[in-house]
Amino acid sequence: MARITAGISTSHVPAVGMAVDLKKEGEAYWKPMFEGYEFSKQWMKENTPDVAIIVYNDHASYFGMDIMPTFAMGIADKFKICDEGYGARPVPVVEGAPELATHLAASLILDDFDMTVLNVLDVDHGLTVPMSLMFGTPDKWPTKVIPLPVNVVMYPQPSGERCLSLGKAIKRAVEQFDGDLNVQIWGTGGMSHQIQGARAGLINEPWDRKFMDDLVNDPENLQYKPHLEYMIEAGSEGVELIMWLIMRGALGEKVNEVYRFYHVPASNTAVGHLILTPEEN
Repeated sequence: MARITAGISTSHVPAVGMAVDLKKEGEAYWKPMFEGYEFSKQWMKENTPDVAIIVYNDHASYFGMDIMPTFAMGIADKFKICDEGYGARPVPVVEGAPELATHLAASLILDDFDMTVLNVLDVDHGLTVPMSLMFGTPDKWPTKVIPLPVNVVMYPQPSGERCLSLGKAIKRAVEQFDGDLNVQIWGTGGMSHQIQGARAGLINEPWDRKFMDDLVNDPENLQYKPHLEYMIEAGSEGVELIMWLIMRGALGEKVNEVYRFYHVPASNTAVGHLILTPEEN
């Protein structure tokens, strides 16, 4: 059967993608952050999955204020890179896993999650920046990808409880797939940041670090954190962190923490990163 072998969480700061594309990784401002991902890139070379389910949010690049699905899943065989207003990032086209994705979409809908099924989807920095951080700059991405966009940009957003439950349902669906696949699930976004208004530039390191602790050790309580707390403590964009709960739910009750990294600032965002594996593995 297919199995989920690891969960990755990471921020997806657009400026990080620009730094990669413009080869600024060695500059004084960026070097400490990129050095924090060197372990992860080596680990990924040794643990490359067949498929990565990447949970991210579209930043009004493909979707817009007219249509913003709560949960969606890309089932195509490939996904183009969005032009976010300054040209598409010069990264490879993302190859899909349509057979597994179709199975997951059907299973989740029958499990009472009303997924929007996408036969066409262009992906933005929310998905490509994590891939650059974990894989570097290959000519071709070494894994197939199932994009799972989540609405965290327009009210109403899903609850943390619903996100954790979706992760658990993904785990069940993956294990019901008739095929021997090594699957990872990535939760992206965050950590604390606010990009506009009087509190622009807000970063809350103690809150971020506690969130990471609770994600690893106490997700069942973390799921009940209200959206208002995310906004007050982690900034108006901090609610992106509910996507980490989807990743965590897919890993089972207990996990092993392989690696943790935290860095501020990257642009105006706190960068957080975890590699987790299910304890039963």
